[in-house]
Order: sequence, then C-alpha cells, then structure tokens
Amino acid sequence: MKRLAIVLAATLLGACASEAPKSSGEPVRPSQINAQETYDEGQMAREANNFLGESAEGLASVISKAFQDQGRPNAYIRGEEGGGAIIAGVRYGQGELVTKSGQRRKVYWQGPSIGWDFGANAGKVFILIYNLPDTDMLFQRFAGVDGSAYFFGGVSMNYARSGNIVVAPIRVGVGMRLGANVGYIHFTPTMSWNPF
Repeated sequence: MKRLAIVLAATLLGACASEAPKSSGEPVRPSQINAQETYDEGQMAREANNFLGESAEGLASVISKAFQDQGRPNAYIRGEEGGGAIIAGVRYGQGELVTKSGQRRKVYWQGPSIGWDFGANAGKVFILIYNLPDTDMLFQRFAGVDGSAYFFGGVSMNYARSGNIVVAPIRVGVGMRLGANVGYIHFTPTMSWNPF
C-alpha cells in the first residue's frame, strides 16, 4: 500500500508539472485586474446563495475569505460533483462555466487524490475562477492541496492553481469525508471517466 501511495503521488505531481502552462512573468495580482471584467463580492454571494441554497451556513464568510485571498474572479462554475476516498480517491463533476464577458459553456472535471482521506461526498459546487484569459484555458490540470472535513450540510473551500489561473471550489454536500489530501482537478470539455 505504501509503495502504491508513492507511485500515485509521483504520477500526480508529474502530470501537473508537465501540463502546467509556462508563466509569462509575475502572477496577476487583484489590483491589476480591470473591475469591469470581474465580479464583485456581492454578485458572487448572491449567485452562490441562489445556487447552493439559503441553508448553506458560513457561505458568506467563505466567499469573503476568497475575495480577501484572491481578489475578484472573472468567471465561475455552477455544478454538481461526487467522490470518495480510502487513502487514494477520485472526484467527478459537471457544470456550467459563466464568464463576466457573457460566455457560457458546459464543462466537466475529474481528478485523483492521495493522502489521509476517507469517506464519500456528493452535492453542489460553486467554483470561483480567477485570471481566466479565455474559456479554453480552463481545460487543463489545476494542482492543489485540500485539507478539509466534510459533514452533512457543511461548506468547504480550497484553492488549486495552474500558472496565473486559480480555481476556488466551494462545496456544499451530502455525506462525510474526513482528511487531507494532495491531488488535482482536470477540467475537460467532454465527460471522461479517466480521473488522470
């Protein structure tokens, strides 16, 4: 089991490194982003609340934290996902990408993870997206570290990055998943059962 964990971790890190686009300089900072091309905190709080539901406790504070850490997003995804883990895990999802410029398209995501992670969860997810220059740039792997506890009706958020683009999934789900893991999210234009 330990050897399998090491091999899977090396595969995850290698895949993320090989697909990450080359950065063309300094990361984009929130102050450099044109406010007319991004969403404000009030807009995102309303969209997330309408989609995830009134009963999502802590949603406003989670969104506020994302704005403090990352600034103003220029796109978001409304979707659903499910996953499970016993040391190694998987996650699958689908939703609609909406950009501030008015573009909309169906997107899918999947990804493996490994770590001290147990359980299963399913539910709605609202993903804030930062510094997305073009919708096609979403279709790549985003590496991140997820350390969170999932409870019935709980809210969680983590960050994943590829170059300057950051995604921040906010999850409200059914089920229970406890632990911390490392992995990635791979966004695709069509559904795939291959988590890698």
